[in-house]
Amino acid sequence: MTDATALAAAVSAGQITATDAMEASLSACHTQADLGAVVFLDENMARAGARAADVLPPDQRGPFHGVPFLVKDLGGSAKGLPAAAGSAAIRARGRKPDRDSHLLGDLRQTGLIPFGLTATPPFGLSLTCEPDGIAATRNPWNPALTPGGSSGGAAAAVAGGIVAIAHATDAAGSIRVPAACCGLTGLKPSRGAVPGDPDFANHLMGIASELVLARSVRDVTTALGAVVQPMAPVHLPERPRVAVALPDRCEADQSKAAKDAADALRDAGCEVHDVRAPDRIGAEAHEIARTILAVSLAEWLTALGISDDQVPPLAAAMAAEGRATPATVLFAAVRQLARLTHRSCQLFSSADAILMPVLSSAPPIVGTLDLSGASPDEHMARLEAYAPNAALANVAGLPALALPFGMANGLPLGVQLIGPPGADFALLKLGKLIETRAPELSFPSPIAGLPA
Repeated sequence: MTDATALAAAVSAGQITATDAMEASLSACHTQADLGAVVFLDENMARAGARAADVLPPDQRGPFHGVPFLVKDLGGSAKGLPAAAGSAAIRARGRKPDRDSHLLGDLRQTGLIPFGLTATPPFGLSLTCEPDGIAATRNPWNPALTPGGSSGGAAAAVAGGIVAIAHATDAAGSIRVPAACCGLTGLKPSRGAVPGDPDFANHLMGIASELVLARSVRDVTTALGAVVQPMAPVHLPERPRVAVALPDRCEADQSKAAKDAADALRDAGCEVHDVRAPDRIGAEAHEIARTILAVSLAEWLTALGISDDQVPPLAAAMAAEGRATPATVLFAAVRQLARLTHRSCQLFSSADAILMPVLSSAPPIVGTLDLSGASPDEHMARLEAYAPNAALANVAGLPALALPFGMANGLPLGVQLIGPPGADFALLKLGKLIETRAPELSFPSPIAGLPA
């Protein structure tokens, strides 16, 4: 599999140049345009970045030297890329940031070369990916289906062979759901593990995290190592204890993937046992996230001077809900967040990690969860049913790693490992045990001449 690590190694070994890799990605942007993965492309930036990489001395090259990189149209910003959060109203303004966010700056130092933006639903309000005013994003495994959201463009770009790694964000499952839909690996880091400054625009009261979507555990591990903030790490015992939790709402294929991944961990020497799925606190977390997202959206639109008639109906309804939320209700939600964070630690009294499905079913048809409706109750209920317990990791600040494991009906299946705060690298070690025992997926190579 050509992941970002292999691509960088090929550049460093002189098999290809950074310019070769970038030209391949630019060509793929055009040939794969029907995926709707890329919403902004700067070819001059791309080629200038690749040329600079090709003349950089070997002792200044990072682990992802010369690897093309796409930034999500929401979250941390990259210099010169006009992120619009999937909104036609913001896109029309075309504002280009004059600096990288801390996270994107750190990722750039690894040798990644940003050159475009990937699609997201308006304001990240769905677990599918239909940006406002432009074509919907499609799943490379089946273009009739969604690649997930809100980092759907990033997932489609990586799974479709446009790039080997891409920036992604997660406030209620938005890294893990697209990973599961597209057969990728993605970590929602612990709260505070990755930087949010200089402006903390994607803070969302601590429920949002950012990192990457990639093709391998090693790529995610390298990316996390490049950006992680000082914190007390959690180490695994010699024989890790893994609890398997299967929500009742999951279809048989999704549950089987988790059971098969559990067998892989048993084979690797882990202690594996079954527990009841944390559906109750998962639903509670979903409601807390909804309150925060609604209030955040209301503040965001006001700050930008965007009226409700300039956004999709569901976004307008969510913003109205946010404006109508009293400060006392918001305060209660934040206090509830703190209590749920404390309670969630009890989930790990007899386990070092919890293994569960990411999704309850296969990815839905494109448009199924778009923002054309006007009922936040219906929309949020459908999101929670599609990705049960996804918001738990966000609200409780837990790390959560999504991984592919197997196929059903021509589509990859995804599982996730959730751990206590600070267990990010420990989860990645467990993820490697799963990855090495998982059925292999075949992706298009992002550069001709290298293995897929």
